[in-house]
Amino acid sequence: MPKPRTPRVRAPRTPPVNLAHVRDAINDLDKRLVELLNERSRFVVQVGEFKRAQGLPVYAPHREVEVLQRALARNTGPLPAATLEAVYRELMSGSFTLQQPLRVGFLGPEGSYSHMAALRHFGSSVELKGIADITGAIEEAVRGHVDYAIVPVENTIGGGIVETLDALRDVILHAGRREASICAEVQLGVRHALLCNGKPTQVQRIYSKPEVFTQCREWLRLHFPKAELIPTPSSSRAAEVVAKETAAAVRKKSAIVSAAIGSELAGRLYGLHTLFARIEDKPGNVTRFIVLARQRVPRTGNDKTSLVFDLADRPGALVGVLRAFASQRINLTHIEKRPSGRRNWSYTFFVDCEGHRDDRGLQKALKQAGTHCKDMLVLGSYPRSTRIL
Repeated sequence: MPKPRTPRVRAPRTPPVNLAHVRDAINDLDKRLVELLNERSRFVVQVGEFKRAQGLPVYAPHREVEVLQRALARNTGPLPAATLEAVYRELMSGSFTLQQPLRVGFLGPEGSYSHMAALRHFGSSVELKGIADITGAIEEAVRGHVDYAIVPVENTIGGGIVETLDALRDVILHAGRREASICAEVQLGVRHALLCNGKPTQVQRIYSKPEVFTQCREWLRLHFPKAELIPTPSSSRAAEVVAKETAAAVRKKSAIVSAAIGSELAGRLYGLHTLFARIEDKPGNVTRFIVLARQRVPRTGNDKTSLVFDLADRPGALVGVLRAFASQRINLTHIEKRPSGRRNWSYTFFVDCEGHRDDRGLQKALKQAGTHCKDMLVLGSYPRSTRIL
């Protein structure tokens, strides 16, 4: 016998959306949002008046952390957390301008990863100033010519950024110019692109920052083993150079042989096409930036402290420093060394550790460690970055 047919159950039809009504509702919400944002801004102006009267800095990294954490904790969706964070960062950027215009220095020109980090962290309402090199950016923060300077300090592929470490050693530790300190850190996801308006087979020269070449070493070895790698102070400077060489080649009706490795933002700014995207050797490539300013930051409960020191010239000095932190159960999260620049085979050490300089345990460790050093300086205590921008 044939099996009886199972009756087909039809899913209930979703009533059609009345698009006009939905758009009217969005318009009403937009009106309320603008009103609420301006109401919030009026309180921001009052905060600015108080800060100016008390001589307090406009940008408070610990307060920024509180605001963002509270907003993200209240988010129940469907808006992604990254979108909400971007909205709040831009809102805080506008708040800075209402309280007092801020000037932020970065490794320029525009289109560098430092530029991207400054935009994503401080927003587009602050004044951004591109500076020719990292040493110059730190110098400007020390002198107070910019309110904040943001510079790269470490990368997950290439390790420590040599120019930054050397500038911190020379400008702040050895020169004794200690007006500026680290007040925040920023993590930026880095995606490298090969930028060029010619064909891949034409490329003979590739420009970029040395650290960028390190982060793309294997990809370059496989795809452009014969290309000349030419270092530049920043990846955006590389894009700028290639744009000029490309324009000259077009005028002379010759082949375009130059390319740059940098951000796709740099490509758009300087009129270069992306030949290949995401050419970094390892996924999850992240660069950590530090923000320097003439201010200190109070404790948040999730802080990091950076310090730099030259060891005393005697056996066991480094062991003594490490034991000082171990005795207080303080975790050292990063250790880097660079030649001291004073005499051969002597070194300057850079250390990041958990905790704040005002914590009692860290104070004891620093005091004990200092007895094993010729010179020791806390570069800053600041909120630990927990999100990648």
